[in-house]
Parts: sequence; structure tokens; C-alpha cells
Amino acid sequence: MSKRNTQQRRHLILSQINEVGEASVEELARQFETSEVTIRKDLAAMEENGLLLRRHGGAIPLPRELVAEDPLSQTKRAIGRAAAELIRDHNRIVIDYGRTTTGLIPELNHKRGLVVMTNSLHVANQLRELENEPTLLMTGGTWDPHFEAFQGQVAEQVLRGYDFDQAFIGADGIDLERGTCTFNEQIGLSRVMADVAREVVVMAESSKVGRRIPNLELSWEKFGTLVTDSCIEDKVCAQLESRGLRVICAEVN
Repeated sequence: MSKRNTQQRRHLILSQINEVGEASVEELARQFETSEVTIRKDLAAMEENGLLLRRHGGAIPLPRELVAEDPLSQTKRAIGRAAAELIRDHNRIVIDYGRTTTGLIPELNHKRGLVVMTNSLHVANQLRELENEPTLLMTGGTWDPHFEAFQGQVAEQVLRGYDFDQAFIGADGIDLERGTCTFNEQIGLSRVMADVAREVVVMAESSKVGRRIPNLELSWEKFGTLVTDSCIEDKVCAQLESRGLRVICAEVN
């Protein structure tokens, strides 16, 4: 199968594993006439998305007690899909660390010629699994083990050497008076990301809108688009739009 059929192959692999109870990398590679490296990438991506569990030499179905969907995870995936629609082929983008921004990565598989910079090791690892193989750049800098991301002056200097079409930044809260806010006291890197991008997109669940946290990250004039979910209240959405903000509300299945 060609790369264009990656999703179809993964769907068939998952169906087979759920039906039979297990499958080995070797037999899957033979069945789908592809390399064992490709199958391992498939299994890693499906495990990352909570669809199965890898074991030595293959994979098994997800245990029944773990199958229940996490509504928050569904929300992040919906926000990721909506944010990905803003990205064109061959765009240069920068993605900040965060659980919500990570939801963007699986949706990039159909974009061509992307150049992606990030400070997040988790984001970088997910980008490496994509079949379309976007060009990956890392900021470097001081490693923050709590957030599993690079921070600090070195990372900021690296970022200032580039320009981007878009920056995708998360938020722990959105203060309706001030802008986005965060628990992280190291806010300089996110601000530099906003400075070096022509379009700044904030990705945050509706539950975070109205949450006030001491550390202001991006004031209103620093970003133009908020991608959230459809549970946001109409009056709150109108208040945000009155500030000139474009609000995109993703439908959650």
C-alpha cells in the first residue's frame, strides 16, 4: 500500500487485531506488503491515539476497561481538526508545548511540504511518526522536565532567526479582561512565537475561557484567532468577538 492509504491500512490492522486478539509485526508486514518499520510506525501511532497496546513483536487490543472514550480527549481532537483546517500546504508553522496543541499533530498527515518548529519533545516525536514527513525543527534551549519542553533565552534566540506563517499556542486560561494566561512562569518563549508569526492561533477548550490565572501570557493584540469547542456560551463568544477576535468553535462528536 502507498502512503496515501496509510489510514486505510491502519483501520484494517486495528480491525484484525480486535477480531483475532493479537498480531505480530512480521505477519502484518507480509500481509500488507510493506516494511516492518512502517508497521511499527502504524502500531506506535495507534497506541499513541489510545487504540491498542504494543507488546514485543506486535500488538494486542486495548483492554476492555480502558476502551471508554475520554470526553476531554475527544474535545482536544476536535479542536485539533478545526485548527488544522487553517494550515495550507507548504506553510511554516511553530507549535508550542501542551496537550491541546498536540491534538493538532494527527491532522497534519494530509498537509504537504510543511516546515514545523516546536519546543516540545512530545510534539516532535509525534511529527516523526507522520507519513508525509514534515521538516522538523527544534528550538533547543534549557530543558524543562516538568513540561517536557525547551525554554529560556537560547530557545528564544533560535526562534527569532525564523519567520512563520502561523503559531499555534495553548492556554491554561483565558482571562476575559487581559488575554491568555498560564500556570507556567516561563512565558517568554510563547510571546516570541507570537512575535515571529504572521498569524497567531490560540487553542483552548471552552472550559478554560473565563479562567483567571496570575501569569498573563498573550494580551489581546498578540493573537487573532481562538479555536475552541462548541460548548462555549454565546454571550462569551460575542464578548471575545467584540475584541476583534476570530472565534472558531469545533463540533465535538
